[in-house]
Amino acid sequence: MKNLITYLFALLFALPAGAQILPNYGGERAGLSALSFLKNDMSSRSLGLAGTSLALEGDAYSVMNNPAALTELKETSYGLSHLFLGGGVNQSFLAANYPLSDKSSTLSFSINSLNSGDMEERTEFQPMGTGRQVSVANIAVGATYARQLSAVFSAAVSVKYIYEGVAGFHNSNATVDLAFLYKTDFRDLKFAAMVQNFGGNSSLGSDADIPTTFNRSTGIGLEANVVPTIFKLGLSMVPWKQGDHSLLTGLQLNHPNDNAENYSAGLEYRWKDIFFARAGYRISVRHRHIPTFGIGVRSRLGQFPFYIDYAANPTNFIGLQHSIGLRFRLIRIADR
Repeated sequence: MKNLITYLFALLFALPAGAQILPNYGGERAGLSALSFLKNDMSSRSLGLAGTSLALEGDAYSVMNNPAALTELKETSYGLSHLFLGGGVNQSFLAANYPLSDKSSTLSFSINSLNSGDMEERTEFQPMGTGRQVSVANIAVGATYARQLSAVFSAAVSVKYIYEGVAGFHNSNATVDLAFLYKTDFRDLKFAAMVQNFGGNSSLGSDADIPTTFNRSTGIGLEANVVPTIFKLGLSMVPWKQGDHSLLTGLQLNHPNDNAENYSAGLEYRWKDIFFARAGYRISVRHRHIPTFGIGVRSRLGQFPFYIDYAANPTNFIGLQHSIGLRFRLIRIADR
């Protein structure tokens, strides 16, 4: 086991220095996928770790980051987060997780919604505005089933229905997530793998007669585009723990179908189960040269634990993105 762990850490740390692990078209495919709001990290805890959340222990946001980890939650939990993307565009996420009677399976439901608010329509021939207000609204509704197959191995599958509305155009699609989690008894070491947003192509269309030619004979075609599918590999462990203090570390490989392969690393300091400080960094991601960071605190709502998470994601062009999340578990603090 020690030799295996040493090999895996050496492999992950060597990733940025070598060629890509999996075949990839590279950064020239950036922006070619539809429904890109599905790529936004709606877990405030995960965003503070630069997305290094695939192999974390289960929490109310796991339905997005790795639904296989939901089997670690033995009580009903809820998660709510809000992401401020910039330019008046906001995205919200809600998850409800219900362990089944056998305590080895979990059923979860989630809603992921992005809204731009009203914007004044402008065209190349009417740059001052057409007098018409338009907006963008995206929503994904998902159902997840997670099951603990053995004492150390869990798996999960999620199905999502997705709707997109852009001005007078609309688009719908369906995707599937498939996730696995393997746990060891060495320093809480965990390995995980996930295929996220696997689905077919889709394109915008409209029932109304909306012109798309803009006085051009060739017109503007509404082509079908792929969904942003991502294959992920990750691990996490607790290399240091002393009394009420502990340090969680994580490494992750991300292989998207619409961009170059990239990697992330994250650290989370924990004092008891009350205060959390997080930081993370993405490698091989253009225009993201500043680490992410975040904090979390545990309060209480009645006799139940209530977590408040905040994360900041610095970007080069659209400033500082903020995420605020709330987690709630129906377990008495004294029983933890």
